[in-house]
Amino acid sequence: MHHPSTGVITVTRDIEAPAQAVWDVLADGWFYATWVVGASRVRDVDHEWPAEGARIHHSVGVWPTVLSDTTHVVRCTEPTELVLKARGWPVGEAKVVLTVTPGSDLSCTVAMAEDAVAGPGTLLPRPLRQLAIGPRNAEALRRLAYIAEGRHRERVAGR
Repeated sequence: MHHPSTGVITVTRDIEAPAQAVWDVLADGWFYATWVVGASRVRDVDHEWPAEGARIHHSVGVWPTVLSDTTHVVRCTEPTELVLKARGWPVGEAKVVLTVTPGSDLSCTVAMAEDAVAGPGTLLPRPLRQLAIGPRNAEALRRLAYIAEGRHRERVAGR
């Protein structure tokens, strides 16, 4: 979905797991590099994650050219919204908004919107930035769904 007023694309995905199962993945910062496209590893997670101001210390890129930086929580409304400021200098910083909307007891919809907010990444016109961000976020939500659905199946099976 494209928001004409802001020019930011919001990618959504229906997930066959309860909203809490998705939130549990988002709330575990050690999973960050598993579902965030471009993040290659997590070095540390603040104990307060995902509370406002808490940080994930991550790296981006492919070894041996990885850059270490952080992502911090701007706003957390558990279990429905997580707003992050992701840093990836020298490219810059991005604001990421994740929204989890419960469907049934066994499903939910996750929405993800992102745009550059600081640094050289903002020099690229927003429509061009969004051409790259939209597909990347669709893949991120695919990965998030696989983790949440798989963990939920394991819990239901009692494993």
